Amino acid sequence: MAAENNGGSSPILVLHKVTQILNCFSIEAPDPTLQEIIRRTGLPSSTCQRLVQNMVREGFLDRDGDRYRIGIGLVRWATPGTLGLDVVRLVKPILQQLRDDTGESACFYVRDGAFRTIVAVAETRHVVMRPFMVGQVMPMHAGAAGKIFLAFDPEARSAITGSPLTKFTPATPGNLADLDRQAEETRRQGFAAAFGERHSDVGSISAPVFDHAGQLAGALGLGFPTQRVGPEDVDLLGPKVAEAARSASEALGYQGPSI
Repeated sequence: MAAENNGGSSPILVLHKVTQILNCFSIEAPDPTLQEIIRRTGLPSSTCQRLVQNMVREGFLDRDGDRYRIGIGLVRWATPGTLGLDVVRLVKPILQQLRDDTGESACFYVRDGAFRTIVAVAETRHVVMRPFMVGQVMPMHAGAAGKIFLAFDPEARSAITGSPLTKFTPATPGNLADLDRQAEETRRQGFAAAFGERHSDVGSISAPVFDHAGQLAGALGLGFPTQRVGPEDVDLLGPKVAEAARSASEALGYQGPSI
């Protein structure tokens, strides 16, 4: 947005005034007039008019006659955040059900470059547990959820190419060839399992969640201590995780073939 030149006002003060203007818009009053905005903000008429004109020019607001509405540009910028909130809202009950069905912590991950981040979690009720928290960031090359991104996200492999593949434990994949083989196996069976790749006493099983456009929305899975769940449990838990991921995909509008 064009900077306001009003007696040397700092950018922080200008942003505060912009916020005051945006606060004039609500579901109950979506299209105030300029005079209503001036009255509600208490800003000087000339200052308010100049800011509103700049906000229209930059897409923050749209004008219809003598009334103003939130601009399509602002709606477009807000959409990714709104979508993220919708995904968490839709996936969270499925995580809770998977946690209840298996007894283990259920998480939903999204990819950010060469890393994966937990955006929703339903923690186990077991006393013995490994903590999984919203906002927790983990490397993509270690753990089952990372294999989901490498298998179903076309940009995931290039994101880790050239990055160091830190060996956290002897079980951590140490090269792209190993990861490629694991990604192929993941595509074939529809889920991934990993034991001791990031921490020697932690395992995970994950499956892909797709959105309405058929794109990978994230990885849904279980995390657990290996003293309670081992490789011998994968045949039982893997299909349960895959089924939960299919339910999450359907909740996001996915109508493609089953994985």
